[in-house]
Amino acid sequence: MPSAAASAAHPAATGRGPVATGGRMEEEEEEDGGRGAAGSQTAASGRFVRCLYAVGFLDLFGVSMVVPLMNLHIKSLGASHTVAGIIGSLYGIMQLFSSTFVGCWSDIVGRRYSLLACILLSALGYFLLGTSTTVFLFALSRVPVGIFKHTLSISKALLSDLVSERDRPLVMGRFNAASSVGFILGPVVGGYLTELEDGFYQTSFICACIFLLNAGLVWMLPWSEENTGNREHQQGNKETGSFSAKANRDLHLKSTTNGAMASDSLFQSPWIQVATVLKRIKGIACSDLWDIFLVRLLMSVAILLYYNNFSLALEERFGVKPLFAGYLMSYSSALGVLAGCLLGPITRLYQHNTYRLLLHSSTLTCTLILLYASALSIWMVVLSSTFLAFSTTIGRTCIIDLELTIGGNEASGTLLGVGQSVTSVGRIVAPLLSGIAQEFSPCGPPTLGVGLALVAILIMNANKEKYCSRGNVKLKNP
Repeated sequence: MPSAAASAAHPAATGRGPVATGGRMEEEEEEDGGRGAAGSQTAASGRFVRCLYAVGFLDLFGVSMVVPLMNLHIKSLGASHTVAGIIGSLYGIMQLFSSTFVGCWSDIVGRRYSLLACILLSALGYFLLGTSTTVFLFALSRVPVGIFKHTLSISKALLSDLVSERDRPLVMGRFNAASSVGFILGPVVGGYLTELEDGFYQTSFICACIFLLNAGLVWMLPWSEENTGNREHQQGNKETGSFSAKANRDLHLKSTTNGAMASDSLFQSPWIQVATVLKRIKGIACSDLWDIFLVRLLMSVAILLYYNNFSLALEERFGVKPLFAGYLMSYSSALGVLAGCLLGPITRLYQHNTYRLLLHSSTLTCTLILLYASALSIWMVVLSSTFLAFSTTIGRTCIIDLELTIGGNEASGTLLGVGQSVTSVGRIVAPLLSGIAQEFSPCGPPTLGVGLALVAILIMNANKEKYCSRGNVKLKNP
């Protein structure tokens, strides 16, 4: 009987064995399928992000070829210093008002079409610049560029759509680094080309061609592959690499919603699109984000006060030639690229606490500007410039990440556009404040910058709970 019972129990046990084994095999196959889908999605996102790095590099490479030569060209056309200043201010004013609208428009019609439109219309502006033989044509060429030159802002919004919140500072830092490399190399190439006959016109045409190349790159980006990778990974429901399951579910929902919105909104009448843009901007204006934008404004003005009249201040204080100041600024730009590449280890060191990293980088920036203002030798200036390149690069990336974290990713284009408008206000205000402060002392502008940075630090400390709660500010959607 025991043997019979055992023999009876054995088939039952053996019957359960294959079922259990089959269940485990099915689970393992599902896990392997989830990992495969996650790997496909991660690879697709990686290709997409690397292509956007190239877009940022080409954008600033083309722009920096032309911008340093523009003042010389407009003066060669017979314009006075006042007229040249007015045209330069016109570009800044157009950027001030257009960045918010274009960023919000990209939320409505989709990143692909808005990015292509901005690049192509900017190419038109630089093509007109290459044909500008009068001051009027020169001013006219700045209009499309002033309104639509928002390639970097839309690219950052697209990056924010693609990556998880945890990886956003790292990806933004690398994007800024790639763009900065273009900004470093562009003036060298532009300076060489301008030595040729009709060098400015040739440089402008080459810049327009670079923008057309950039538009082609954007058109060929793997948009459908990216959406397919998101859908595949949604089925996996596993955390792999830098993309968590929750982040990918959010990413899938976001990409699906944005795709449907883009396909519908692209064919809406312009008036409906304008009304939607205005409603979204009103939602930003009614939200509790004023302190973040105020911190961005104060820190932008403080840094601009440091760089404004930098060469003149060094000559007056230490008797160094402008060439040395140029080398020092190039050295700082190169260090800024390095800082962008190091954002990943730095954010991991801070356990991805953007607020704490922003507070510490702003405090370091304030201290270094104070060191520059009180420097007794040129080597103290070199020391402050070395570390300032790191603190300002980290601070710019962190303030953008904090805007998107607290404001919400659903309106990333609008938030980045408003932030760009805030920075444009700083570019308009800083030269005026610098001129007034320098009437009193060559150290006046950086000293004023220290005061503004201190105010920004106090605002961040006063709103510490909101920054640390992450995402408690809700925008009013239309």
